[in-house]
Amino acid sequence: MVQLYNLHPFGSQQVVPCKLEPERFCGGGRDALFVAAGCKVEAFTVACQELCQPRCTFSTLGRVLRLAYSEAGDYLVAIEEKNKATFLRAYVNWRNKRTENSRVCIRMIGHNVEGPFSGAFRDQMYIVEMPLSEAPLCISCCPVKGDLLVGCTNKLVLFSLKYQMIDEEFSLLDFECSLVIHIDNITPVEISFCVGYVAVMSDLEVLILKLESGPKNGERVHHHPHKTNDQMRRTEEGFSNEISQLESDFVICQKPLELLGEKSEQSGLSVTLESTGLADEKRKYSHFQHLLYRRFTPDISSYALSDDIRLHSLQLLPIYQTGPLTSDGKSLSQEKELLSLFCFFSLPHVGYLYMVVKSIELMSVYQYPEKSQQAVLTPQFLHVITRIPTVANRLDSYRWSNNLQCFTVRCSAAAAREEDPYMDTTLKIDYSNTYKTAKTQSCIHLLSEAHLLVRAALMDASQLEPGEKAELLEAFKESCGHLGDCYSRLDSQHSHLTLPYYKMSGLSMAEVLGRMDWTVEDGLQKYEKGLIFYINHSLYENLDEELSEELAAKVVQMFYVAEPKQVPHILCSPSMKNINPLTAMSYLRKLDTSGFSSVLLTLTKAAVALKMRDLDMHRNEMKSHSEMKLVCGFILEPRLLIQQKKGQIVPTELALYLKETQPGLLVASVLGLQKNNKIGVEEADSFFKVLCAKDEDTIPQLLVDFWEAQIVACLPDVLLQELFFKLTSQYIWRLSKRQPPDTKPLRTSEDLINACSHYGLIYPWVHVLISSDSLADKNYTEDLSKLQSLICGPSFDIASIIPFLEPLSEDSIAGLSVHVLCRTRLKEYEQCIDILLERCPEAVIPYANHELKEENRTLWWKKLLPELCQRIKRGGEKYQLYLSSLKETLSIVAVELELKDFMNVLPEDGTAAFFLPYLLYCSRKKSLT
Repeated sequence: MVQLYNLHPFGSQQVVPCKLEPERFCGGGRDALFVAAGCKVEAFTVACQELCQPRCTFSTLGRVLRLAYSEAGDYLVAIEEKNKATFLRAYVNWRNKRTENSRVCIRMIGHNVEGPFSGAFRDQMYIVEMPLSEAPLCISCCPVKGDLLVGCTNKLVLFSLKYQMIDEEFSLLDFECSLVIHIDNITPVEISFCVGYVAVMSDLEVLILKLESGPKNGERVHHHPHKTNDQMRRTEEGFSNEISQLESDFVICQKPLELLGEKSEQSGLSVTLESTGLADEKRKYSHFQHLLYRRFTPDISSYALSDDIRLHSLQLLPIYQTGPLTSDGKSLSQEKELLSLFCFFSLPHVGYLYMVVKSIELMSVYQYPEKSQQAVLTPQFLHVITRIPTVANRLDSYRWSNNLQCFTVRCSAAAAREEDPYMDTTLKIDYSNTYKTAKTQSCIHLLSEAHLLVRAALMDASQLEPGEKAELLEAFKESCGHLGDCYSRLDSQHSHLTLPYYKMSGLSMAEVLGRMDWTVEDGLQKYEKGLIFYINHSLYENLDEELSEELAAKVVQMFYVAEPKQVPHILCSPSMKNINPLTAMSYLRKLDTSGFSSVLLTLTKAAVALKMRDLDMHRNEMKSHSEMKLVCGFILEPRLLIQQKKGQIVPTELALYLKETQPGLLVASVLGLQKNNKIGVEEADSFFKVLCAKDEDTIPQLLVDFWEAQIVACLPDVLLQELFFKLTSQYIWRLSKRQPPDTKPLRTSEDLINACSHYGLIYPWVHVLISSDSLADKNYTEDLSKLQSLICGPSFDIASIIPFLEPLSEDSIAGLSVHVLCRTRLKEYEQCIDILLERCPEAVIPYANHELKEENRTLWWKKLLPELCQRIKRGGEKYQLYLSSLKETLSIVAVELELKDFMNVLPEDGTAAFFLPYLLYCSRKKSLT
């Protein structure tokens, strides 16, 4: 549906009677209007449907030259003249001004108010005096922060809005002179200020700067020493003398110039910052960026500066967003976010509109049919007051007539496009050149214009009533749906816009399909690219929407006609769950006979065969390709194995069947998905838990097989230690609980050692230690061997596993082997020798042969030999084991030490006959060598 809007921008107008002839006026936010005449200011209350009513009248201290209102802080500021001197004053708490003769307080900025006087400022209007060293020429208030910028000759002065806390219930509005921006050789006629952006305009020049609070990477901080008054005066006098000499013979006119971005530094205007705030306070603005410089040239046919070529109506227009809307039309946040900023200024017969946020560019140029006096920019319209002469009588005397011109502008459109990049804001259309598609293009153009108006209204939701918000939100969704309909039928480069517009409309896929025309003309059904693009992308998303059997059949038929290669993919979508398996198989067979055969087609047919309960067909399809090719097919379409519903992972029927029949293929396929970034680590773990019907705290053997396969696949080191932790934790838990695997492991410890370097060869002494336990349960030997192999590997971080060894008791030989292995890797050899001598003496010599080498070789005679001698003296049931170990130790030590050293390590109370053979060997080994 296309609605026709009234193109006149005003709903009504009012004539407001004033006591005096107005000289200056300004708006006071959404509910007030100020009119100044002489030394009087009248305030009027503005309501939506009611007439403007007088609110209050108050006197100023001088004749008002300039007037401005700040919604932030709710204050009125004026430049006033009295006795040929100009003053800058702010009128605060004006809403409490009841009568013209009510008491008014006056204070200087920065003056601390004593407690006894605070009541006066609480209940009545007060004036804040802001002294300046030079006469103020123009003023501008920041619409967001309430800061005040004042223009003077060759400089701008920034007053920051602040509050004095009087007590817990009352704070006093105040200002602080925080920054001076020196701009040489410029006299500002108008200025505009908005959240750090500064626009300055003289008669023929416009300069835009961006003040910044801190240095950024790669940016230059501007800290220039400011010239003294004498230096500036000498510079200006020299320049004036030079100009006066030239003006005697020539008229000097500079060339017109436009500089954007960093190039605007070449304007020739010297800009420096002078911080005037307190030294111990953080500087609000410390440097700046040049954004724009524009210079115009006077008409060379005239020898004096004419009013016809002076600039006017400088304005910075911010576009805000107050936050997203909830379902009931309320805004989540009332904070205003600056989406975009625009700068407008005008010559008498042409206006210029620039975008100055993110990118600096000239957006529009407006040609006026009549000479302009003043212009005001709004997000949707540019209002221009023009003036034309009319003949008053036969003597050809003229009088002037004022008219109001209105132009549509693209400010809201450009800002909306920043938020909604799919919005069509650039169709400038030549219907004569697009005759064949004129109906479609015209429809899109009209809908886009209406869509922009609605979108712009929603961007600042704080200005809308709750009912209006809901109505606009519904209109926005309806507009998106209509635009989606248009682009879905448009076979052009813009057809991809079907997707975002349908998404923003809130329509379900079934509702979109219900809007389509399924009639067949000339026996052929044609589907445009926009609709195919939308359906294809929607089926790839997890929409939790299941199409009916009828709609699913139509979708398959649509893709078989338009994009047959996509048929296997769309059949794997959860949204196509309700399709008749016979219908799906018929289209797959048509593809097979048409030459579209592939491993993906084979896997899709196998999945559909399972739904048909035809296991023979399923087995035949799975046998037609090698396991490696089948894995490649699953990588092409992960949804054959894994789907999501309401954010939860759901294994497919094919995955459940492969778990029972081909678990190795299933593990290899999920591993392939992970390596190709088709599934995350946590998603893969959840998949196997759900597949094996295990809760979060239970680890199925198939998941352990998957972890082991990840290590064999040599994944990046970032994941390696995490995998080690998962596997060792599971091995330890099973060994401590004596819990066997729920299914047969896919790989043995020997398979892992042969396939992967991370699983190391188990040390020989470990086999001796394990073989000493004749009561070991064979059901746990695989988990124990895998754990021992990981600890013996080169990549394992031993320190990370120590805290988790507590459940694995050293009372069992299995637990003892793991604890001794870890201590050995931590080089705690002496402690390990003590443990083995106590628990398994037969493993001591194999342990020493394997571990006590190189710098640890001294432990043979410093630790092992004394310990064996002491235990032999005590006797006991292990006496013979200790004695045989001692003999092997003496044989090693006799080879390693010289005779003198060897004698020193022997016990003093030993039997000489026992040690004599080893002493003789030690004394003869040099001659034998």
